[in-house]
Amino acid sequence: MSNSSSGIRDWGVVACRILTAERSKAPKSVQSIFHRSSGDVMVVERLVEETTSDGETSLGRGFLQRQDLSLPNGTPVDTSSPASSSSLLNRLQLDDDLDGETRDLFVTVDDPKKHVCTMETYITYRVTTKTTRAEFDLPEYSVRRRYQDFDWLRNKLEESQPTHLIPPLPEKFVMKGVVDRFSEEFVETRRKALDKFLKRIADHPVLSFNEHFNVFLTAKDLNAYKKQGMALLSKMGESVKYVTGGYKLRSRPLEFAAMGEYLDVFALKLGTIDRIAQRIIKEQLEYLVELREYGPVYSTWGGLEVELGEPLEGVSACIGNCCTALEELSEDMTEDFLPVLREYILYSESMKNVLKKRDQVQAEYEAKLEAVALKKEDRPKVPTDVEKCQDRVECFNADLKADMERWQNSKRQDFRQLLMGMADKNIQYYEKLISCSTGDEDHAFEIGLLYMIETWSEGIVVCN
Repeated sequence: MSNSSSGIRDWGVVACRILTAERSKAPKSVQSIFHRSSGDVMVVERLVEETTSDGETSLGRGFLQRQDLSLPNGTPVDTSSPASSSSLLNRLQLDDDLDGETRDLFVTVDDPKKHVCTMETYITYRVTTKTTRAEFDLPEYSVRRRYQDFDWLRNKLEESQPTHLIPPLPEKFVMKGVVDRFSEEFVETRRKALDKFLKRIADHPVLSFNEHFNVFLTAKDLNAYKKQGMALLSKMGESVKYVTGGYKLRSRPLEFAAMGEYLDVFALKLGTIDRIAQRIIKEQLEYLVELREYGPVYSTWGGLEVELGEPLEGVSACIGNCCTALEELSEDMTEDFLPVLREYILYSESMKNVLKKRDQVQAEYEAKLEAVALKKEDRPKVPTDVEKCQDRVECFNADLKADMERWQNSKRQDFRQLLMGMADKNIQYYEKLISCSTGDEDHAFEIGLLYMIETWSEGIVVCN
């Protein structure tokens, strides 16, 4: 079975489950729609079972089911989904409230400006910081930064905090489907990604106190710090770059092996969904071109037929409204859906890199242990070095587990909001389509729900 088919099934399952969760709260007339469509939902569930039975691991399985996730102090992490969308919204609202109470550093990226120089043309963004931390001399800062400054910050964080997961930056080069990197759409997409990048660092209990982050937020002239290099690599950074003389790691501990396997499957699934979503958007835009040519034909025809003039004009207007609705849906997918997928694909790669660094430190530790066994005469001196190396391994393990737990929490929130938002956008799209022809919004809502579920289910069955 192809990856594309698998991705489409995941889409259908997510959409149907989200809509099914709303059944208990919907009016009776809408509940009847869900009742009529329950067979389709069951078909989707069976398809998922068949898929996983073939040996393909689904997105919701893997690491979390094979390995209990817990904090470094042993506190278990709740990975269960909320019973309903209302409990989800309450949980998200509660999380936001708690964050608002504990956060003391707020960073925003806005106001992009284009700069045209003799040698180059580039975009800068305003970075505004508000804080009550003692490490900052002022309560508020405002500086301008370009993309390469964000890239400098990320590199410095990786060098000085090698045991931690550093949030990814948006891709440097033009994204697929975007020709002009100075277009409003591209600049706004990048601004949102850079804003999220800084917010994730600001919310991190360790990275937010990094000296390079402080300089990035406060220095008027960042180039001066870039030239100076400000600080050398930390001892931990040096140890990560240590070459172990060809020593190969015996094996990862089970929990980190499961973590690596989960990240591989997660990135594969998201890559499949990303490709399918891009193809859907491309087909929608091609269909939109046809619709725009199709509508005026009825208007022209209506001018020739006196008796049919009014209904033909109505058809033309309806097609025009459908064009607007489809264009809005495509924009939502391009601006809101695809960037989140790409961010988490890059996020998984960042986590894999941290895993590799952990493995390198563990390989160094194992090599030192073997050296101790072979050189008994140096035993009084070497064990101290071995203990330090063991401490670095334990530091890596603790930091990696904590960052994985934090990343999983963010991922659950982001994807719940993303998928529920996209389901809502699709419902609104079909509402607009039906209301164009019926003028009855309540009736349009019911038919739109039914049509969306049936369309997704039929597409899933065909792909299977």
